[in-house]
Amino acid sequence: MAEELDDTISRNAKGPASAEVDGVKVQQHSLPDQIAADKYLASKRAGKNPAKAFTRTKIVPPGTV
Repeated sequence: MAEELDDTISRNAKGPASAEVDGVKVQQHSLPDQIAADKYLASKRAGKNPAKAFTRTKIVPPGTV
């Protein structure tokens, strides 16, 4: 999914911002808006998997008690 979003942003950056054919006008979201959406979705994906988040552990070296 992330690769698809990267490809979409890249393709949109290369294409025109707006187009009009036969009276039908199409306009894309601005590139900063697309980048902000990508960052937001990436943060949501990162938050869904707590196993990849930082965790605190207590390390006890081996030895006498």
